[in-house]
Amino acid sequence: MDWKHPVPRIAEAEFRGRLGRLRQRMEQAGVAGTLLGSTDSLRYFTGLVWHQSERLLGALVTADRIVYIVPGFEQSRVETLPRLEGEIAIWQEEESSAALVASLLGPKGKLALDDALPLFVFHALADALGAERLIDGAPFIRGLRAIKSPAEIALIKHAMGITMDIHRKVFSMLAPGVAASEVVKFIDQQHRLAGADNGSTFAIVSFGEASSLPHGADGDQVLAKGDVILVDTGCRLDGYHSDLTRTYMIDGVDSEFARGWAIEREAQQAVFDAAAIGMPCEKLDDAARGVLARRGLGPDYHLPGLPHRAGHGLGLEIHEAPYIVRGNATPLASGMCFSNEPMIVFPGKFGIRLEDHIYMAEDGPHWFTTPAGAPDDIG
Repeated sequence: MDWKHPVPRIAEAEFRGRLGRLRQRMEQAGVAGTLLGSTDSLRYFTGLVWHQSERLLGALVTADRIVYIVPGFEQSRVETLPRLEGEIAIWQEEESSAALVASLLGPKGKLALDDALPLFVFHALADALGAERLIDGAPFIRGLRAIKSPAEIALIKHAMGITMDIHRKVFSMLAPGVAASEVVKFIDQQHRLAGADNGSTFAIVSFGEASSLPHGADGDQVLAKGDVILVDTGCRLDGYHSDLTRTYMIDGVDSEFARGWAIEREAQQAVFDAAAIGMPCEKLDDAARGVLARRGLGPDYHLPGLPHRAGHGLGLEIHEAPYIVRGNATPLASGMCFSNEPMIVFPGKFGIRLEDHIYMAEDGPHWFTTPAGAPDDIG
């Protein structure tokens, strides 16, 4: 794809560095191999992009090899795709992909599994290798992926900038009578024009009471005068996501919405202010709920209030570690990226979600985008 921006794709040297760190963790854990499925972890470590199906296509990583596990009829396709160099081992339709993995791994040693592998792959591997030789690879796969490199942060930052610019265009084109479906189509077109991977990854456009549903309402809506407007959308660049939400009113802001918007912005800022290297993720969720409780909302997940976690990690997946949620004691570390979106829902009336993302550096938190400044603007 001819990108319309100067941010480079992830380079081969970075993929090799990722594999080196994976192998270090494998050695520390006494693991002979790691099996990656058709998942974003396959893309993260090898650059190969493949969509999940009923056939296993992935890669076996050992101390000194990368072996792509490929259905025979897909070999020629895989050979044309960008990826790190490695061997290709094929299996035919009547054969067992699990048996192929077992033969490559050998009779001894544990196999770490990509945590996003489907259950049918696990069961086949358990039969071929014995369940006692299988371990969860998530602790080191997810741990590595949660720490973003400068190249990853640059891609996310540019993707966020594209989506923020589209939010401004949406704000300028809205008027009573416009259908939500028209706005969704416009957002997708604008993402495509900006060079995103295949347009929008998603777009939620909600008016009025529908804004109180965190992931939107079924059916189309038409904007009426005095409606609350919630727009949540994102795209991908080289696989890395943007994800931004704005909630506002046009043609005048009523006092009830203005008060709720101010509380939402205060809660969002409290999350940012609580973010520090070494701080447990759950403390950021606590900070948001503390603001709401002091303003008479909640507590906990009660409504009116915050019905879900305060944020989620973001990278090659739109929702990934670290999760900003009660009970997650994972300490924040430099390179972690996550959303800040302590939505407030007023049932039967409206919802307010202001979503920006944070990346952690040694000197603390940084915004990917500037938060909104007023209930009739988007920042």
